[in-house]
Amino acid sequence: MIPSMWVPLLVPLLVPFLAGPVGRRLVGWLPPRHAVWLLAVTATGLALGSTAALALLVVPGATHLDVVAALGELLTPLRTGSPDAVVAVAIAATALLAWSGALLVRALNRRWAQLRRAGRLAARAEGELVVLRDACPDAYALPGRPGRIVVTTGMLEALPAAEREALFAHERAHLRDRHHLFAAAVDLAALCHPALRALREPLAYALERSADESAARAVGDRGLTARAIGRAALAARAAGSQGAPRPAFALAATTGPVPRRVAALLDRPVDAAPAPRTRTARRLAAVALLACLALSAAAALDAARDLHAGIEIAQGETAGK
Repeated sequence: MIPSMWVPLLVPLLVPFLAGPVGRRLVGWLPPRHAVWLLAVTATGLALGSTAALALLVVPGATHLDVVAALGELLTPLRTGSPDAVVAVAIAATALLAWSGALLVRALNRRWAQLRRAGRLAARAEGELVVLRDACPDAYALPGRPGRIVVTTGMLEALPAAEREALFAHERAHLRDRHHLFAAAVDLAALCHPALRALREPLAYALERSADESAARAVGDRGLTARAIGRAALAARAAGSQGAPRPAFALAATTGPVPRRVAALLDRPVDAAPAPRTRTARRLAAVALLACLALSAAAALDAARDLHAGIEIAQGETAGK
């Protein structure tokens, strides 16, 4: 039988498995900018909730250690179930926390090293544009202080002047809206709970769609923006992987489901009034994702209260002795 305190802690560990399917639906219904924020906040919140749940699972087993019992002024461990089961769960939770912590540290170090290399590349140009002499067509947003737009000579030759401006407006939107921070938040959240990896793809699509819409507004022509993105993607795909490798965290207009993005640009603008059925679907998707986040947080808080009450009881028993 599962101890009562463990039941709420299962919720933050299981809810992230629902976020992926909901997130994939969400990006097709919500305006891209709203979808970006909602996906990033949800992923971060669910990662924190699952991490807190693992930490709370460690505590009952840790009270079997003399040093922990002494720090908590406990003469007996917390009564949350079979001692063998409690200790086994605590060991497993500790191992998972250590593993995710090591992955987070490694990812942060790698990202920091990439940002430093990006800074050295950005230092080559005085303006926002860094032109690389490379026949392979490519263009991407390189975050930093300041951020730069990196483009190869191959991409400059593949697009006419008007489409180049639309492409630059797309990459400029990535830099202005700090899209790399949203991508980093979801990538790091996925290291805390594997189910959150399912949110990477919908977030990447939402980020590109948000930049697409910003570019369309900047150049004042949705058709031109669609042609620029489609032509750039075809040129990059035709060249394959022959060019210089792109930084892992760089965002580029030629990535993701380009045909779907082009079709969305050729459709009505995102600020146009949606049909009643679409409005209902948007609300339901947003409510479902926020409900996952609220359920995870509420369950973790409930378990924390139960754990605190158990500690107070154990301390009361200690005082009585």
